[in-house]
Amino acid sequence: MIKRTLSLAAAAALTLAASQVMADTAAKAKAKPAAKPAAVEEAPLTPGQLEVAPRVFVGHAECEFSQKVDVSAVDGKPGYFKVAYGKAVYTMTPQETTTGAVRLEDRKAGTVWLQIPAKSMLMDAKAGRRLVDGC
Repeated sequence: MIKRTLSLAAAAALTLAASQVMADTAAKAKAKPAAKPAAVEEAPLTPGQLEVAPRVFVGHAECEFSQKVDVSAVDGKPGYFKVAYGKAVYTMTPQETTTGAVRLEDRKAGTVWLQIPAKSMLMDAKAGRRLVDGC
């Protein structure tokens, strides 16, 4: 009974985090300028982002429908992670959250990797849909 309650609470937290991603993406899309600015250098990570980095689970994740996601730290770039799904590889950085979920984001590609102890999911924030779930 306790395990089920914890699983339900974890699923609710992940759903809340996913909803926050969708709301953030919608707000950013409305505020987007008409023309794309020139390429900008990577901004250094904030202390808050660097505090989240050690909580990121790295390794191989087995997901629903026999899908796989690999998460690994980028050598020589503290706080940066590679998230590989299918043939796509995303370079992601941790983002601070209010829910306690670990959130990695590749803003250029518009993808988000969410982790809670019970499960993880990869989302296409631009399209507002899950790419893979139940990892």
